[in-house]
Amino acid sequence: MRDDECVALLQWALPRLGLRWQGFRRVRRQACRRVARRLEELGLPDGAAYRAYLDANDEEWAELDRCCRVTISRFWRDHAVFETLRDVVLPALGPAVRAWSVGCASGEEPYSLVLAAANAGVAIDALATDVDDALLERARAARYPESSLRALPPALRARAFADGRLAPAHRERATFALHDVRDDPPGGSFDLVLCRNVAFTYFADDVQRAVAGRLRRALRPAGALVVGAHETPPPGPFEPWLPERGVWRRP
Repeated sequence: MRDDECVALLQWALPRLGLRWQGFRRVRRQACRRVARRLEELGLPDGAAYRAYLDANDEEWAELDRCCRVTISRFWRDHAVFETLRDVVLPALGPAVRAWSVGCASGEEPYSLVLAAANAGVAIDALATDVDDALLERARAARYPESSLRALPPALRARAFADGRLAPAHRERATFALHDVRDDPPGGSFDLVLCRNVAFTYFADDVQRAVAGRLRRALRPAGALVVGAHETPPPGPFEPWLPERGVWRRP
């Protein structure tokens, strides 16, 4: 599928999925590769044929939604954010923190949080959720290639990993579960929620507002929400704490 053909398909389809094209513009190739494979599976020649197929088969929209999941992740992504978590946020929320990592993919984010907490001397219990079972299985295995680990500070990496696998003492601090952030949040109250480069990049505005309300309900008063470096949550549910690092707080 040509790039322009895929762009036209996504611009047509994303609003119907509660997603927005602006978030996908720079990362569309990941979605386009998946859509192209889906066309091959269905034996369809082009995007126009796939549009017709979607119009005739409501269940196919769930398949397209899966094609549009962006799974870019690595340890210590946006290193300044994790340094701020380690040095400021976790100590302020501690000495013990219950955290939720939303859209955790293959586990790099929640495990980075666990490592930051260990460095800060803060006890942490992290729930990490995603909509993809296969990614969650990789997260539970906690074995990573060089490309996922290269941003970690060398001393931290040397202490925490052996042959590319995270040490058991750190693995046991994170629990992984299947969950869609567009659904009601998991039970209990959290001190810290990480929802980075997911809802407030890819979701449509009305869906963002609904997600922000759910995240607020999941946080205890004065709990912290961390979003992506280039994201801002919808106005109302949160107030800035360290917005230059994507850190907000429930009033």
